[in-house]
Amino acid sequence: MAVEATAKRVTRRRVRTRANLLDAAFAVFAAKGFGRVSIEEVCEAAGYSRGAFYSNFGSLDELFFALYRDRAELIADQVAGAFALDGADLDVPAAVDRVTDVLLLDQDWLLVKTDFLVHAARDPAVAQTLLDHRARLRGAIADRLTRARGHTQLPAVLGDIDGAAHAVIAAYDGVTTQLLLDKDAERARSWLKQLLTALLTDGSNSPE
Repeated sequence: MAVEATAKRVTRRRVRTRANLLDAAFAVFAAKGFGRVSIEEVCEAAGYSRGAFYSNFGSLDELFFALYRDRAELIADQVAGAFALDGADLDVPAAVDRVTDVLLLDQDWLLVKTDFLVHAARDPAVAQTLLDHRARLRGAIADRLTRARGHTQLPAVLGDIDGAAHAVIAAYDGVTTQLLLDKDAERARSWLKQLLTALLTDGSNSPE
């Protein structure tokens, strides 16, 4: 029993250490940019040694991927959760309202995400990792949009459900790029709501 209790404490401590390293790395990456950050700077910000770093991550790239994955999954959960509230059917205008109300529009995250995109553009292996994540997000959106049939007709110009899911992500990418420049989160949220409503309906339910 003593061994088991010790193992649980070690596991909890390791989970906490990993979380603290990710939080510290997020702040440092957002402030300086991925390419300008060292392992030592992450360790200093988190208050840990290099040994603690290497017991959780094999490299700065690995930590960066883990950070991106955690945030990307948070956004996927936000989207899926907002869509899921309609049950078997999907009321697209109402779901758009919920998605844009809860969706993460954090400028620090957008800076880190942009760094990751640039990094991926120069490394095919990293690019594939990013493409896989985006494909899963599109799949989750497409799954929910499939339930809109018979309740809200999707515009034919989008082609099919997968095309609609692509359009949703493209709208989010465009709005968040603008947000990085003008730093107006309220306007970005409103603009995203208008874009998604126009994309996924006939436009008759446009927000005021």
